[in-house]
Amino acid sequence: MNEVTQILSAIEQGDSRAAEQLLPLVYAELRKLAAQRLAQEKPGQTLQATALVHDAYVRLVDVQQVQCWDSRGHFFAAAAEAMRRILVERARQKSTLKRGGCARRIDLEQLSLAVDDPSCELLALDDALTELERNDPQAARLVKLRFFTGLTHQQAADALGITRRSADRLWTLARAWLYQRMGDA
Repeated sequence: MNEVTQILSAIEQGDSRAAEQLLPLVYAELRKLAAQRLAQEKPGQTLQATALVHDAYVRLVDVQQVQCWDSRGHFFAAAAEAMRRILVERARQKSTLKRGGCARRIDLEQLSLAVDDPSCELLALDDALTELERNDPQAARLVKLRFFTGLTHQQAADALGITRRSADRLWTLARAWLYQRMGDA
């Protein structure tokens, strides 16, 4: 963990070789988190965990736009946010009229059954999460860490620098709040 923090500090100071050293250290963990998130997506998803990790990593370690990383937890929180944004962008692209919008797929053998498109649900979640972020930024960060990176309660609490009990309260509040907002949508 200390090595990751040191490399993040070197990247912040402009060491271009440090970015090359960071990927092997965090790749396995980022890929595992991306795979967990993509496992929740609709079967037939064209985005692979590897591509999601690479896209997120490119956004995080941009040499021309150096970012400050306080800790390993801060880096993984930023990775969660980057993955969320990538998935939301893909969902928005899929929901455009050009790509079929939020059209429902109909099984020809059973015309009365329709399958919901999870990209529409992801857009509704993103809208509700954006609103939650305005009202309670820490609760929104907890949701992002739990939902988009698959961190456990304890890992998310550690990343946010709060106690497990506080994380439990925030999680309960955020789930109820998001359920209400998404139910209204």
